[in-house]
Amino acid sequence: MKELIDAIKSGNTSALAAPGVKVYASSFTQVGNTSLLMVRTEAGKQLLAVGESDLYDQLQGEIVDGAKVAPLSHENRLTLNQYLPYTAPQAFGTQVATMGLGDRLGIASPGHIQTLRGKDIRPVLAQQSIRELALTGRTYEDVLDAAAFAVFQEGYKDGYGADGDHLKKEEDIEYALRLGFTMLTLDCSENIDNTIETLSAAEIAAKYAELPASLREHYEKRYLDAPANVPGAELNYTREALQKDVLIYDAAINFMEAIFRKYIVTLDRAVDFEISIDETATPTSPEAHYLVASELRDRGVTIFSMAPRFCGEFQKGIDYIGDIAQFERELASHAAIAVHFEYKLSIHSGSDKFSVFPLIGQYTNGLFHIKTAGTNWLEAVRVVAKVNPSLYRRMHQFALDHFTEATAYYHVTTDIEAIAPLAEVADAQLPDYMEENNARQLLHITYGLLLQAKNDDGSKVFADEFFQTMTEQEDTFADGLRHHIGRHLELLGK
Repeated sequence: MKELIDAIKSGNTSALAAPGVKVYASSFTQVGNTSLLMVRTEAGKQLLAVGESDLYDQLQGEIVDGAKVAPLSHENRLTLNQYLPYTAPQAFGTQVATMGLGDRLGIASPGHIQTLRGKDIRPVLAQQSIRELALTGRTYEDVLDAAAFAVFQEGYKDGYGADGDHLKKEEDIEYALRLGFTMLTLDCSENIDNTIETLSAAEIAAKYAELPASLREHYEKRYLDAPANVPGAELNYTREALQKDVLIYDAAINFMEAIFRKYIVTLDRAVDFEISIDETATPTSPEAHYLVASELRDRGVTIFSMAPRFCGEFQKGIDYIGDIAQFERELASHAAIAVHFEYKLSIHSGSDKFSVFPLIGQYTNGLFHIKTAGTNWLEAVRVVAKVNPSLYRRMHQFALDHFTEATAYYHVTTDIEAIAPLAEVADAQLPDYMEENNARQLLHITYGLLLQAKNDDGSKVFADEFFQTMTEQEDTFADGLRHHIGRHLELLGK
């Protein structure tokens, strides 16, 4: 470390190297009299600060050879945010494409940055749901810290977002916004009445008749008496379909407005407010999408994006399942509605939907928000399969043993019997599991159980060895992400 510190002190920044130290040269920056650099030693990643200043004084760390070695702690992240604004998340608004890159491990963001850098799309690096936090044992502080330090490591200054994903409860919304999250995805599923889909037409009509007359008159005048006119969208309201949509979505629209007024309007900073209505029993029709959007605009609710549930299936970690021609027809209408109301169309569970990516890029004119998460975990699993076959085999078997338990969290149609038995697969072929849909979903939905599994003595069954392997294979992981997420971007037209 002394050689490195001496080189920085002498101004010889072209020789940023030292035995036993990995130097992240892209991180090198100067703030006043302080030179700042990220390094990795046997103790892990650390900040190296050389030259005294207010920044130097505020960083918490140990003095070594006349410099300060600071851990990647929450407190030091906040200090970085203060002195290097590019390390803090930002809102992006509706005029640039964005990609949610959920990093459940806290180690994928460098590869994500390398993939998106210089492209006409911005990363939302810190994207996690409360469910994901519970399954990984992390906090929103952890998620923001990891993203900010990755941004510093890569010297990335084009901006990144932080999304409190699929939030339903006010205490969770308050938590995310208090920490500085710059995007809020409001999950309206608990206010969407999925029981309506199970009713007969007569039952729906009877239930609708119980609504206040003023409410029924409001919707009928807006959507039956005055036909909607949205260029590029096919909208055909019928009385029966309108009744169903009102029963399904009216309470959710009230919820959206209430959250907007209580939390978004009152903030003294910009937040990208996304509405998620994709957690419904059936696909969101263009007519339902238009109704929700129209009601929000009429109430003065401004949104960044909306995520409908598309026809077909957007399952975790695999390509689109369904009629692509029907998807294209409905996508054209959904995209036109988003343009009409001046927000972006959002695609959830967007990982690996390669067959429909070109259509999404085409019909949104390249202006969309798309969410990925589990595919990044699977790329890490691919690395383990390549370099640590023993660990992979143990993880795979554990996933098989606990698959049913994991289905409580995610909807998949995995055929476990179709997965090649471990005993019949040679070590060299283990990475091929990540090319087979059933195996991908097996490993995808069991991530939380794998990461949290403990031995009788309280030690982690897999996590410690897993993260040690990933530390040793940091560059391999980044290469895999550049290839895999890069394929997403290419097909999306980016």
